[in-house]
Order: sequence, then C-alpha cells, then structure tokens
Amino acid sequence: MTKKERYQFVTAYFLEHVADAETELQYDDPFQLLVAVILSAQCTDKRVNLTTPAIFEKFPDAVSLSKTSFEELFPLIKSISYPNNKTKHLIGMARMLVERFNGKVPMSVAELEELPGVGRKTANVITSVIDEQPNMAVDTHVFRVSARIGLTTAAKTPLAAERQLISHIPKVLVHRAHHWLILHGRYVCVARTPKCSICGLKIACKYYKNIKTS
Repeated sequence: MTKKERYQFVTAYFLEHVADAETELQYDDPFQLLVAVILSAQCTDKRVNLTTPAIFEKFPDAVSLSKTSFEELFPLIKSISYPNNKTKHLIGMARMLVERFNGKVPMSVAELEELPGVGRKTANVITSVIDEQPNMAVDTHVFRVSARIGLTTAAKTPLAAERQLISHIPKVLVHRAHHWLILHGRYVCVARTPKCSICGLKIACKYYKNIKTS
C-alpha cells in the first residue's frame, strides 16, 4: 500500500465511523477552551473536566481571571498536574488577553503562542476547534498513532509529524483529523497494548503488519 493509498483508506474509515469526532474537553466559549487546553497538558481530559466548572463559575472571562491572585486560583487547580506553573500561566494568559487583545482569544497561531502557557500544540487546538482552521495539533496520541499506522515516516518531532500530516490530509478535513487520531490513540491504539483485534485500520497499518509477520 502506498502512502497515498494509506491516507485515503484511513480518511475514508474515519469519515464513515467517526465523522463528527470532537474534543472531549467541555467548554462554552473560546476563553473556556483555552483555559481547559492549558490545563490539559500532561493531564487527562476527564480530570480537567472535573476541575474547570469551579474555575469558570468564579472566573467566567479573561477580565475576572486577570484580577485574581495565585493564592486564590491555585486551590481550584491543585488536583491538576503541574498546578504551580499552570496557575501562573492562566493568570498571565488572562492578563495578556486583557492588555493586548481586549479580553478576546485571538485566532491566529502566532498571536496565541505569545500567551503564557500556550505553545504550538495548544494554539493549533484552539484555531482548529473554534475556527476550523486547517491546523494539526500533535500530542503524544497523534504522534504515536500516525507513526504506527505509517502516516508519518521518521518524524522525530511533533512539528515534523504535523508537517507530514497536513501535507497529505485534505485541507478541509485537517481540523477533524486531529480528533480522529487523538481518540483512536486514546481508546484503540493505546500506548502499551494497542487493541489491534478491534481496530478497523489494521488493513493499512504498518505496525500491525510488522507484528503479524514477526
């Protein structure tokens, strides 16, 4: 199977079975999603979703969050991984939103990356989820799954994987493909013991071909 054929197979499979895949983070507006994604680094979406309601109730927008203190915010996110850094990042992010962006979440990767706690992956998530921009956020799931299947080849970094993926996935599907790969990695192509027996992609998967013939 050529790489083009592999991409076509994988895309067709996801379109048929999980066409409307979306983020599992719970949010009502771009600001809430930004907070949730910052908190989700090295943490499960389930834990984030248990934590954010109290934050959003007390700090419903960037203005209110920008006025808080470390001591006031920290207790609300202490169950999240790296709570010290994330508390500082959230307050700094909110203050920059107010000072530079009139309290609104910008919709360009470059501007988002200027915010504390926001890297390329987070910026790609925000712009693809909110604005359906053709940006591919590569987290550990996407990086692992795309390499196993054979969608990426010798990609040593998330950026390298991102560039390979967006060069082959139809532009109109990139924002959805991000969720396809994440959810597949979360529930089927898991890190330690991938569930190949129930995977609909094994026909096109290089990893499955290797373990089958080994």
